[in-house]
Amino acid sequence: MLIYVCSSSHGFGHAARDAAVLQQLRRLRPDWRLVMSSQVSPGFLSLLLGDEHIEQRPCRWDVGMVQADALGSDPSATLIALAELDARLPQQVQAEASWIREQGRPVLILGDIPPAAAQLAEAVDAPLVWMSNFGWDEIYRPFGGAFELMAERALESYRCGQLLLRCPFDLAMDWGLPEQRLDLVCSSPRPLPIVLQQTLEALDQPIIQVGFGGMGLDLDPQLFAHWPDHHFLMACPPDPKTCARLAGIANLTLLPAGVRPLDVFTYCERHIGKPGFSTFCEALSLDLGLHVGVRRGFAEVSALMKGLTRHGRHRLLSRDQLMGGDWQLDQPLLPAEAEPLSSGGALQAAEQLIQVGDQLCN
Repeated sequence: MLIYVCSSSHGFGHAARDAAVLQQLRRLRPDWRLVMSSQVSPGFLSLLLGDEHIEQRPCRWDVGMVQADALGSDPSATLIALAELDARLPQQVQAEASWIREQGRPVLILGDIPPAAAQLAEAVDAPLVWMSNFGWDEIYRPFGGAFELMAERALESYRCGQLLLRCPFDLAMDWGLPEQRLDLVCSSPRPLPIVLQQTLEALDQPIIQVGFGGMGLDLDPQLFAHWPDHHFLMACPPDPKTCARLAGIANLTLLPAGVRPLDVFTYCERHIGKPGFSTFCEALSLDLGLHVGVRRGFAEVSALMKGLTRHGRHRLLSRDQLMGGDWQLDQPLLPAEAEPLSSGGALQAAEQLIQVGDQLCN
């Protein structure tokens, strides 16, 4: 059996939850071939997957929204990128369909959530399962104009398929498909390098994780000095000059290569960042308090924030507060309004995919 995942390259959240599902599939069905197809960098995908037996196919299946930064999108640049993708997709679908057929195995396509996954499934005559908490149709439609056509095309694709695995923090996704609702979809922390573990255990200050997913945000390094009684952890930015500036900050530790932000969550009291599906799932699964910068112009955010206030300890920050260092770390977290969510969504998704795959093989 071959599971081929068409994963969105918009940020890191789609890749992170897809990796969590593939890890469960690898554990439950070690004889199956698992393929992750995304334009997220191979090195970062390898870190997320944590298993060299899960194969990678470098393909860009969607655009999502082009981001100005972690908290704002660029609609004009998005339309240009969508037109460029439309020109390349037919050749990519043909090439990947040829590769899949060459493998000589029954195949199941999992789409999270590039509409083009429907084209690939049709090209190889394979069942199609969607997994998401929103569709790009719901993101594009509020922008109006040329985005209306993009929304309709996406919705037409989403109505193809055998099953929708509905993630938490979800929008309507009225696609007319059978559904299975999932709990929080996330991986678990991995053991830290011993030197980093000892460093964190020796700290006598509150530890705060800072992260903005795959979009990045240009925070002034001097802001960390506003909170001298706290110690901050942060993944090393891809720009070497930025890393060098951050490396000299006394109360900031940059995570070494091979360590995911999730891996240090159990050492942290709070997390500062943007609204993001995988960060929310990972933090809520470990009861980590979230300080969240409000993000505008992205329809998913309303569902994310509703889920956070209902199920997680939190504080909300304006963009000015975030960029100015007014992070409210000396203020109590607001309590969740409802019971916590369970964290078995990745296993639930894997079990559903196994059911579809077994039906295909029998």
